[in-house]
Amino acid sequence: MTGGERAGRDGAAQPAPEEGRGTPSRRRVHMIVARSKNGVIGRGGRIPWRLRDDMRFFRETTMGHTVVMGRKTFESLGRPLPGRRNVVVTRDRGFRAEGVEVVHSPEEALALPRTPADGELFVIGGQQLYEALLPYADVIYITEVDAVVEGDAFFPALGDEWELTELRRHGADEHNEYPFTVYAARRR
Repeated sequence: MTGGERAGRDGAAQPAPEEGRGTPSRRRVHMIVARSKNGVIGRGGRIPWRLRDDMRFFRETTMGHTVVMGRKTFESLGRPLPGRRNVVVTRDRGFRAEGVEVVHSPEEALALPRTPADGELFVIGGQQLYEALLPYADVIYITEVDAVVEGDAFFPALGDEWELTELRRHGADEHNEYPFTVYAARRR
């Protein structure tokens, strides 16, 4: 853990409750992503690996917070994520889904009114939303999957303004198809 995190249940990294990059009116923006060594995050609307322990890390880290996702990511999940405020970003003005709030731009998602129960804001995918909101991100939780896989959705490359801290490593086993490492990336 680093200074901007606190331990959650089962030792999962949890964001510290503070405002984003020195601006009192802007909430902190977190991203959470699993990517392969070649940057792939998806193939055909699915995650191209099975990592039970990473899914547990995702659940524990985002539980009780607001998750912001694109429409395709929401449709791949098939339902709102329980225990979280679910926000779907789509250009489709007619899109409706039970259990989610719908907004029509990434900026609209950032501007949503905040209540004490909302927790922090986590961007959970997909590619277009990661690209649009990366300039606003304060912290990115990255699961680096030790594999090169084919895919059609990618996480953007991070520049030199990001400093990575290793949080944990996990080997491949009967529940995790590939070894992986979890990092927290913070702006320098």
